Amino acid sequence: MRYRRLGSSDLEVSEISLGSWLTFGGGVSNAQAEACVAKAFELGMNFIDTANVYSSGGAEEFLGEVLATRPRDSYILATKLYFPMNGDRGLSREQVFKQIDASLARLRTDYVDLYQCHRYDVETPLEETMEALTEVVRQGKARYLGFSEWTAEQIRAALALVPRVEKFVSSQPQYSILYRVPEREVIPLCKENGISQIVWSPLAQGTLTGKYKPGEEPAAGTRAASQQMGWSMDRFRDDDVLRAVQRLVPIAAGLGITMAQLALAWVLREENVASAIVGASRPSQVEENAGGSGIELDEATLQAIDDAVADVVVR
Repeated sequence: MRYRRLGSSDLEVSEISLGSWLTFGGGVSNAQAEACVAKAFELGMNFIDTANVYSSGGAEEFLGEVLATRPRDSYILATKLYFPMNGDRGLSREQVFKQIDASLARLRTDYVDLYQCHRYDVETPLEETMEALTEVVRQGKARYLGFSEWTAEQIRAALALVPRVEKFVSSQPQYSILYRVPEREVIPLCKENGISQIVWSPLAQGTLTGKYKPGEEPAAGTRAASQQMGWSMDRFRDDDVLRAVQRLVPIAAGLGITMAQLALAWVLREENVASAIVGASRPSQVEENAGGSGIELDEATLQAIDDAVADVVVR
């Protein structure tokens, strides 16, 4: 496992990180989830990403229990706030203070390494949000701050408040071979300002593993078959997309790697990406995904990937 510096922070995070959306706290059994966490640590994955809203707090509660026996300095823990939780939502001063305390209680820890705004709150003045988050850092409840799915304009507005407030060190966008929107504005802006990407859905909700075939119903037991993915899966289920993904299969085979490893190596080719978040329901998936770290793709391979998916990429 290789490691990268997270933005302007002093955090060294594993290139592959373990996510908990749709899995921990209810998506899979606790025994399976515990086995995945154990395998992640065994393979050198030190970065774990969650959110207060995942499984309505269940993911944080699970992680609080399973991490309790490990030294706190042996892992880097990130969580988020914004989406509705028990009637609460947003990034107001009141919510920032309320949700950090609730998350810390569920996670059974005194601090998180990274506290992230899950989305931008258009109903709360940005100054109020940033001042509250800054207090959270200065109280020692979070070491650093990040955001997820903010626009370039929103990022610039937050940067304009520095140094009066704490500076963001991370951005968490959707990013994959099939979805490249962050390349347009967000990644260049973040590069200029010491902000790294922690990307979600690098496998396009499993589509880039090649397990979904054009003209076929999803296999029983897959997330697509269970309809867990909702809107986020629909965009990747079109036959045109699935045919393009099948054109990637011989590229991965020629390199002697799996499709998942090809997809992860592709996002990690971008130096501004510090880590790619993967979900897993089995330790074998964790092991396969961890193998995506350290793979170098040459220019010919990158061009072949671009050619294969040229007609379906979202930019």
